[in-house]
Amino acid sequence: MTDLKDLERRMDGAIQKLHDDFAGLRTGRASANMLDPVQVEAYGSHMPLNQVANVTTPEARMLVVNVWDKSMVKAVEKAIANSNLGLNPAADGQTIRVPVPELSEERRKELTKVASQYAENAKVAVRNVRRDGMDSLKKEEKDGDISEDDQRRLGDEIQKMTDKHVAEADKVLADKEKDIMSV
Repeated sequence: MTDLKDLERRMDGAIQKLHDDFAGLRTGRASANMLDPVQVEAYGSHMPLNQVANVTTPEARMLVVNVWDKSMVKAVEKAIANSNLGLNPAADGQTIRVPVPELSEERRKELTKVASQYAENAKVAVRNVRRDGMDSLKKEEKDGDISEDDQRRLGDEIQKMTDKHVAEADKVLADKEKDIMSV
């Protein structure tokens, strides 16, 4: 039988991915999460920045990256500079200071478009989960495993779940757009 809990878990996963994507989107304020997508060439492989350093935000427009292994400072600095986040790191011993520049109006508009795309991807993922659930229900009814009434009732529950998650994606997007434009 169609597992509604599993469908909800998958929809929640799409919304969580949206939150993760938004964490990496740079607003005008410094956030330790900004550097989450940064991969560092370390010990012969690519590693997430948070596995070779600690990131803090001592003030609104400054990130401080404390690299654990002194030999990795140059690699971390290079990874941040090449991350397409528009940041210019400056090493100072084992510490790298990363000033977060003010966003231009044009860059803010670009970021809201990127945020909209992330939200749309999340909504598509939620709708795909709904489609899988509905297809499963139709098959179960066709095979005689559930009645037409049960199929309709469960289909309504899946639709409500979908509507709730799509509305949540829209709300998260509205909050992020406000955050981007208000800095």
